[in-house]
Amino acid sequence: MELGKKIGIFGGTFDPIHIGHLILAQTALSECGLDEILFLPSGGSYMKENVSNKSHRLQMTKLAIEDNPDFKISTLETDRTGNSYSYETLLFLTKNNPKMEYFFIIGADTLFSIEYWKNPEQIMECVTLLVALRPGFDHDKIQNQIILLQNKYQAKIKLLVSKNIEISSTDIRNKVRDGLSIKYLVTENVLTYIKDNDIYKG
Repeated sequence: MELGKKIGIFGGTFDPIHIGHLILAQTALSECGLDEILFLPSGGSYMKENVSNKSHRLQMTKLAIEDNPDFKISTLETDRTGNSYSYETLLFLTKNNPKMEYFFIIGADTLFSIEYWKNPEQIMECVTLLVALRPGFDHDKIQNQIILLQNKYQAKIKLLVSKNIEISSTDIRNKVRDGLSIKYLVTENVLTYIKDNDIYKG
C-alpha cells in the first residue's frame, strides 16, 4: 500500500461472503473517494457461535474479490489464534501505516452496539466510522447516536447510504442445507467452492 491512501476496512465473518457485501464495498469505494477496500475475514469470533472454519471463509473471500483490483484481503485476523478483536487489528494497521487514512465500514446497527465491543474508545480513536445506511433509516435516531459517540469518544463518523440488498449469509447457509439454489447470491467461483467442499451441508 502506498503512502497517503484512503483505505476502507471491511471486516466480518463472511460465512459466506455474498453479493450484498461486494455491492456495499464498491459503493463505499466509489461514493467516499476511497482508494481501496481491505477485506478482513475474522478469525475466532467471540460474538458469533458455530462459525465455519476460517480457512474456508478466507478462501471464499479471496475468490469473491479476485477480479477487482481495488479490493484487497488481509489475513491479520485469520492468522491470529484465539478470538479476533477489532481494536487489536485497527491498532496494528494504524501504527504500522501511520500515513494511511482508515475508514471502518459498519452497518447502522453496529453504530448502536459498538460501545459494547472490546475497547471501543481505541476503535474510534484509530479510524473514521463509515456507517452504511439503508433507505428509509430513522434520520433523527442516527443523528442522536452520532452526537453521543462524538461527545463521548470524539468519534469521526461519515454516513453512506447504500442500496437495500436483502441478502444474508444466514439465509444462504440455510438454503444450502435445504438443497436450494444460491445462484446470484454469491459469485460463481464462491458457489463452486461451496459445492466442491460440501460447506453448509450439515
